[in-house]
Amino acid sequence: MYPLKFKPILKERLWGGKKLKEVFGKASISETTGESWELSTVQGDISVIANGDLADNSLQELIEKYPNELLGKSVVDRFGKEFPILIKFIDAKQDLSIQLHPNDQLAKERHNSFGKTEMWYIMDADPGAELIVGFNKDVTKSEYAKSLESDSLLDLLNYEKVKEGDTFFINTGKIHAIGAGVLLAEIQQTSDVTYRVFDFNRRDKDGNLRELHTDLALDAIDYKKKDDFKVDYSKESNAINSMVQCPYFKTNFLNLTQSMVQDTLKRDSFTIFMCVDGEAKIENDFGQVIVNKGETTLLPASSKKIKINTTGVKLLEVTI
Repeated sequence: MYPLKFKPILKERLWGGKKLKEVFGKASISETTGESWELSTVQGDISVIANGDLADNSLQELIEKYPNELLGKSVVDRFGKEFPILIKFIDAKQDLSIQLHPNDQLAKERHNSFGKTEMWYIMDADPGAELIVGFNKDVTKSEYAKSLESDSLLDLLNYEKVKEGDTFFINTGKIHAIGAGVLLAEIQQTSDVTYRVFDFNRRDKDGNLRELHTDLALDAIDYKKKDDFKVDYSKESNAINSMVQCPYFKTNFLNLTQSMVQDTLKRDSFTIFMCVDGEAKIENDFGQVIVNKGETTLLPASSKKIKINTTGVKLLEVTI
């Protein structure tokens, strides 16, 4: 099974823009494309293979036929025949809504879903662009509820200026929002459960306010001020630099100026590469693929060796 590329699933969003087309060359015909889902088995949005002999088969079909070969036995033992993570690129022309995600237990009880732990890698940011991550002080549930009633929630939130290369880990329960002017790569658990708590009183194209999930969010929020979200990682050239190691995914940063070979015989997990800058030819025992900035490839767990041929590329390497 060779390195697989997939047809991007483009999502129109009230807050989206044109960078996914202009910067990455995604096939958008809209001026409000907010997301490119690169790898997904979310119901209704299942990725379809774009290259090679397996083209036009879905990722889910491949998992059903070759679970251990594609995912890895240890991954199948944990998650069954479900792809455990969702990979996206996001373009925020406007501020996203302020939101949070429930943990696994709440998500299972309420939505028969996984929770949503995620991470962001900033690929580009307009001058002054920022994120909202967590609270600026410890708050109580009643203080939070009162801030919604008085339209003063923004006064309780923590704002972070961002630049290219900044990385953030967003655990479940943490209130957050992507700010206007940010283009990023997102790695998350396979889940589309989001609790929206404030949307700047915006209206959609039909003049309607978007749904809020005020009551659901109350018991899902972490009300403590925590400085646990900014990821401090090495950017050493031609090395495997660890970024995030959590129960749901592991992400490394590869800043390569020359080719690299990895022995993956004992990895027992698929490998994803998100190209966040430059270009590389990535190959395993069965084939090769070229990835450019804003593209993603999936290599099966059966890959015994992975070779990255490049003179300049920055990659996010994701495994389980």
